[in-house]
Amino acid sequence: MIERERLLKGLPVEERRIDVNDVSTVVLQGGDGPPLVLLHGGIECGGAYWAPVIPRLAEQYQLVVPDVPGLGQSHPVARLDQATFDGWLNALLELTCDQPPTLIAHSLVGTLAARFAATHGEQLQRLVLYAVPGVGPYRLPIGLQVIAVRFALHPSEANMERIERWAFADLDSVRRRAPDWMDAFSTYTRSRARVPHVKRTMRYLVSTCTKQVHDQIDVPTTLVWGAKDRFVPLRLAEEAGTRLGWPLQVIDDAGHVPHIERPAAFLEEVTRTRG
Repeated sequence: MIERERLLKGLPVEERRIDVNDVSTVVLQGGDGPPLVLLHGGIECGGAYWAPVIPRLAEQYQLVVPDVPGLGQSHPVARLDQATFDGWLNALLELTCDQPPTLIAHSLVGTLAARFAATHGEQLQRLVLYAVPGVGPYRLPIGLQVIAVRFALHPSEANMERIERWAFADLDSVRRRAPDWMDAFSTYTRSRARVPHVKRTMRYLVSTCTKQVHDQIDVPTTLVWGAKDRFVPLRLAEEAGTRLGWPLQVIDDAGHVPHIERPAAFLEEVTRTRG
């Protein structure tokens, strides 16, 4: 797809399609160093939205950036429940990583990753939970519910902009800095949002991954958050960090997607302790 190609243009990674536990999965791979897996959140475009930070991370890490089943270009599963996700992620790590990796997991899919870490901790060296609702008692903001439903029913340019204005602290600034990339991001995301199995996957993630994770996680874990996150407010991370003893790294002047909005600040935080 042209829009996806625009998103990934010039990146030091190769796009491959591999069989992961019987799921045809698209993965970006490249770089050199210890393995680092980037898991996108509940977003129709999949892992392509990590593009702004891939070049710098590839200088330090062997990157593995998949599209989760049912999103991006990966094939769907009947239901992306925890057992299915665990089987898929376990197989992905075995296929792509020669040692336990650092795992950075964003937003809704981060809740699945946290539960995976609780039961498969030996598979990970380090876990970074990035704007993940499952770290505490979370309720989807009413305003976000309304615009998310509108977008799901009609993924128009106007409804995409409503979502983006919730996701970014300063959308206009990001558009001025990277107009072509942001246009490709919006166009590609809207195109995937029209696909029936993508719609189904998104509905399931919203209904299940907003619930709190109560399982004990023994993997060294860090929280990373945008100070102005309206999707998953910072106070949830502050309470979780205090309760669980996890360090919290806050990115100022950023909303739910600091890796797009303030990539340099995001990179500084997630590479501070190299995994």
